[in-house]
Amino acid sequence: MNTIVPLYPDGQVPFSLGTGPEDTPTLTLYPPDKPTGAAVVVCPGGGYGGLAAHEGEPIAKWLNTLGIFAVVLKYRLGPKYHHPAEVTDALTAIKVVRSKGREWGVDPKRVGILGFSAGGHLTSTAATHFTGPEDRPDLAVLVYPVITLEGKAAHAGSRRNLLGDNPSPELVRELSNHLKVTKNTPPCFIMHTVADTTVPVENALLFASALAANGVPFSLQVYESAPHGIGLGSAKFPESLAWPEQCARWFKQRGFV
Repeated sequence: MNTIVPLYPDGQVPFSLGTGPEDTPTLTLYPPDKPTGAAVVVCPGGGYGGLAAHEGEPIAKWLNTLGIFAVVLKYRLGPKYHHPAEVTDALTAIKVVRSKGREWGVDPKRVGILGFSAGGHLTSTAATHFTGPEDRPDLAVLVYPVITLEGKAAHAGSRRNLLGDNPSPELVRELSNHLKVTKNTPPCFIMHTVADTTVPVENALLFASALAANGVPFSLQVYESAPHGIGLGSAKFPESLAWPEQCARWFKQRGFV
């Protein structure tokens, strides 16, 4: 049985609009059998309106096979919650994992974040909007991520759930995260597919280009086939099964496994 702990154990939840389950972010802990000391916060996708189950526990268990301590974040969602509640949850999760290093057997200098789709947007937000060393991830993994909230490549549902029906152009640009990459953005692994009709591959390409322009190390895996939301890959699209192996090699290169 995996342990579920409140993200805000004192009950003081920033921007709270209630006390129900949807108002209470949590962390589900998945300690590995043979730990390397690294940890990764997992952010499932769901258009900022839900949390996809296949992008939570299965990902944590895969990370466990690499020796990584996995933490699945249940973050707050729209349309009830809008920015900055979501990124506050993600950055707090990184801080909590770091602060629990000794208790959980985690190296505070090896704490990453991984997300899918809208969770990939949240991951890219954490990688570009951190406030200091305590909540800056040491690396980020973005799988078919939402990146831009502007133009034809934007995912309208994610933007609406995150920012509301009529966000200002300034706020839309602030959360179009390829525009917020700096030399201090952590190293990134990015996966996307050309066949993705839900979140266009341009999102990954925009972020990769911004990383390159700022000298940030990254690995970009773009596959021809496979639709949106394939998680760890699908046997129907054999090419897509390669990304977890590629990511595992990248983790090793970065000292996480």
